[in-house]
Amino acid sequence: MNNNLITIKKAAEVLNVSTQTLRRWDKSGRLVSVRGKNNYRYYKKEDVEKYIKNNEKDIFKIARNWALSNNAVAPQPDFYCMDASVFQARLGRLKNDLSRIKKLKEIYFLIVAVTGEIGDNSFAHNLGNWPDIKGIFFAYDSNRKKIALADRGQGILKTLKKVKPELNNHLDALKTGFTEIISGRSPESRGNGLKYVREVIINNDIDLFFQTGDAELKIKKGDSDLNIKKSSTSFHGCFALIQF
Repeated sequence: MNNNLITIKKAAEVLNVSTQTLRRWDKSGRLVSVRGKNNYRYYKKEDVEKYIKNNEKDIFKIARNWALSNNAVAPQPDFYCMDASVFQARLGRLKNDLSRIKKLKEIYFLIVAVTGEIGDNSFAHNLGNWPDIKGIFFAYDSNRKKIALADRGQGILKTLKKVKPELNNHLDALKTGFTEIISGRSPESRGNGLKYVREVIINNDIDLFFQTGDAELKIKKGDSDLNIKKSSTSFHGCFALIQF
């Protein structure tokens, strides 16, 4: 098979959609396949990559769906940070890109700091205990001013119960993570990073959507209270969408 082509199954894994969805997209012209022997559907790698880059809403849908999916497959290489060193390198790229935007001159470093704290939490709190896929999904669009991070880790509840066993649900764990400083063992005090994230956001023009387990929250500038509610979906990792 042509090395520039991937199967419909592989394309579905990369996009985190079903093969049935790809067939519908093919029929509607949204993402067209190439027919091979026996009329099997294949996709050009460049077409899949172009689709992801040109469809911002799908990029972040892919991040969230990857975290929620029952299919434990590593995300597309461009968005996959297998370890903290890869994440830090791409975080540096984010910093360089945002620093060039004049309107972000006063807060770009804070946006990078918030992104870094959320990503670092994923690595620090799942060290040696990743349930399936190690590492995180990290994508951003500096033009549309959005950043997405996701992991398939243990989630905040399981992490915080190690030092606060009285926590009973994801809602309480999410509130604790964003409001309390909890002493714990290395690599860091659990909860401190997310509390910093909240403080930065409520004082700057940055919005955050964050989900873990079946709990989600939204924070924006000036929020004195956390907007936490139960989500219609549930998973064992974390998902964050930062807008600025």
